[in-house]
Amino acid sequence: MLEILNARVTRVLLACAAVIIFLLGFIVCADVLGRAIFNAPVKGTPEIVSMSIVIICFLLAGYSVQSGGMIYTDVVSGAFGVRGLAFAQLLSATLGIVFFALIVWGSYEPMLHAVASGEYEGEGALRVPVWPARTVVVLGSILVVTSYALHGLRAINALITGRTEDVVAPAASTHL
Repeated sequence: MLEILNARVTRVLLACAAVIIFLLGFIVCADVLGRAIFNAPVKGTPEIVSMSIVIICFLLAGYSVQSGGMIYTDVVSGAFGVRGLAFAQLLSATLGIVFFALIVWGSYEPMLHAVASGEYEGEGALRVPVWPARTVVVLGSILVVTSYALHGLRAINALITGRTEDVVAPAASTHL
């Protein structure tokens, strides 16, 4: 149940990231054309782009982990059989949980501060609020921790049972 919910949430966030990328393309094109033709760029484009890149990365991180798209070398782990692959996935999941939990821990206070103080980036005509990016970093990292925890549980199950389907293509076995 949690795996299906996790898969659906990550796909919704994937679609949100795609929409942001699409809209960002229009902003950048308008900025370039405005700069070249009218000598008047779109105000705040650098701030919008920098915030959007952070948001896009953390919206996509959950899907990358959930779908099994993170980089790993199956040549090394495959040489050790199903249990070796399961152990490698358990180690990967543990390290991923620690890394993204540290991101949550380090980003939570700045997120609260950005929301409470109304922190902005940029000066002049357009000031871009920082809280959406900081919030997406925290929530995206929590989703990644959840995805890694699910992978870790599957790896533990594979270590105990020796079943190949628990460690090979984890996202492929999750039906939506």
